[in-house]
Amino acid sequence: MRVFVLKVKWKYLLIVLCLGFLVLIPQIKEPIMSVTSSGRLIPIYDVKTEEKKVAISFDATWGTELTDDILDTLRTHNIKTTFFLAGYWVDKHPDYVVKIADYGHEIGNHSYSHPHMNSLNEQGIAYELEKNGSLIEDLTGQRPFLFRPPFGEYSNRVITVATSLGYYTIQWSVDSLDWKNLSSSQIFDRVMGSIKPGSIVLFHNAAPGTPGAIRRIIPDLKEKGYEIVPVSEILHKGEYYVDHAGTMHPKKGGN
Repeated sequence: MRVFVLKVKWKYLLIVLCLGFLVLIPQIKEPIMSVTSSGRLIPIYDVKTEEKKVAISFDATWGTELTDDILDTLRTHNIKTTFFLAGYWVDKHPDYVVKIADYGHEIGNHSYSHPHMNSLNEQGIAYELEKNGSLIEDLTGQRPFLFRPPFGEYSNRVITVATSLGYYTIQWSVDSLDWKNLSSSQIFDRVMGSIKPGSIVLFHNAAPGTPGAIRRIIPDLKEKGYEIVPVSEILHKGEYYVDHAGTMHPKKGGN
């Protein structure tokens, strides 16, 4: 009889522990993003705007060999951008995290281990974001609030958890495809052929054609009257909605 009572106690103790763990995960809130007719949440790919503004972003998941070249070009043209950093890259290159921030660039969260986010449950998604967010904050003093999912992979669960943690989920509307080792000229042609007001451009810090490409792209964009800004500066403030194509629009009364 005593043995039976002991087993019941362990069973209930296990349930209590599991519930206690779930309480540690921030409460999931309904995001202010719109839901498509199919019930699917959409991340932000670009922004509806009449201003000739575009955002340039760099994903950092491997290497630093070309990062100084990129940073020097951005500084020469007095351009501020957004770097989405993976946590294991942050762990390996903390000096570059500090340098990027010191140069005035915005830092976004690209998860800690660069997993397929759709394969994770809510706790796993939150862990990836919180661990990397804390690392970035410890090094720079700034808590990131932009999140780019690895591989561009997302789901309602991923966006909902990210939103509950205070993140905008950001994709891109112009893909340089620099990770395919395109030449600088090929990257230039791809980007300049697709750019428009409100575009978010994706580059990678370790792609060999990227430094040469941005040396041409930045002055060309300026000549065409574009202002290049970090991702957060192109986003609408206040309430917004995202249409089925991933374009961010302000709700009535927003800006």
